[in-house]
Amino acid sequence: MGNAMRSILAFIPSERCQRFLVGDLKEMPLDRTLDLNSRQLRKLPVAACLFNELVKLYLSDNNLSSLPAEVQSLRKLQLLALDFNCFEELPLAICRLPQLSILYLGNNRLYHLPVELRELRELSTLWLETNCFTVFPKVVCELSNLKTLHLGYNQIRSLPKEFGRLHELRSIWLAGNQLPDFPPVLLEMHSLAVVDVDRNRIRHFPSLSHMQGLKLVIYDHNPCVNAPAVAEGVRRVGRWADSSDDEQEDDASKCRRSALGWRSSR
Repeated sequence: MGNAMRSILAFIPSERCQRFLVGDLKEMPLDRTLDLNSRQLRKLPVAACLFNELVKLYLSDNNLSSLPAEVQSLRKLQLLALDFNCFEELPLAICRLPQLSILYLGNNRLYHLPVELRELRELSTLWLETNCFTVFPKVVCELSNLKTLHLGYNQIRSLPKEFGRLHELRSIWLAGNQLPDFPPVLLEMHSLAVVDVDRNRIRHFPSLSHMQGLKLVIYDHNPCVNAPAVAEGVRRVGRWADSSDDEQEDDASKCRRSALGWRSSR
C-alpha cells in the first residue's frame, strides 16, 4: 500500500481501515517482535496490547501523540521505539513496563519528562535526541541502570550535579545543544567511555586525562581555543587532533554510526 493511501486511511477510524494499516493482529509474532513502523498510525490499536509476551514493539515514524492505557499490560516488553512521532508528553503507561530496558523517544516534541519515569528500574538505553528540552530533565538522574543517554540536538545549557549519580553510564551524547562550558559533573564520572559534545558553544576544554574509562571524546564544531587533554590511547575527534578537517568530519560520522548503528537492526 502506498504512503498516500495510508495517509488517507489514517484519518478514517473504522476497524476495517485500521486493519489495512496494521493487519489483523490476531496472532502473537513468533519472534515476539511487532513492527508497526511507518504505518501513518494516529493511534495504536488496542489489539496490539493483547500480546502480553511481546518483547519488542516498533512504532517509529508514525503520527502518534498518545498511547492507550492498555500498553501497560505488556509486562515483558524490553524495547519500545517511539521515535519520529508527535509526542508532547510521555504516556504514563510506558512508566509501568517493569522490564523495559531500551526506549527510543527521539524526534518528537517532548519538553519535560514525568517523575514516574524513575520507575523504569531496568532502563539502560534512553534516546531523547531532537526534542524540545531547554532544561535537562532531572528525573533521568534517577535511572540508576542507565548506560547510554542520547540527548543531542535539544537546547540544553547545563547538566545538574545530580547527573553524577548515574554510576553505570558509559556513553553520553550531547551534540547540538547550547553548552557554554564542558559540564563539570562529567569530570567526576570515571566510568564514561564516550563523551560527545560536538556542535555546542564550549570555548575552553579542561583536561580529561584523569578520566580512566574514557575511550572517545567528540568535541568538534565548538568555538574552542584548545583541545581537551586526554590519556594515552583515548581517541579525540575535533580541532587540533591528529588528522585533517575532512578526516575529522568523517571520523565523527563514523564514530556515531558505529555506536548507534545497531539502532536500525531488528
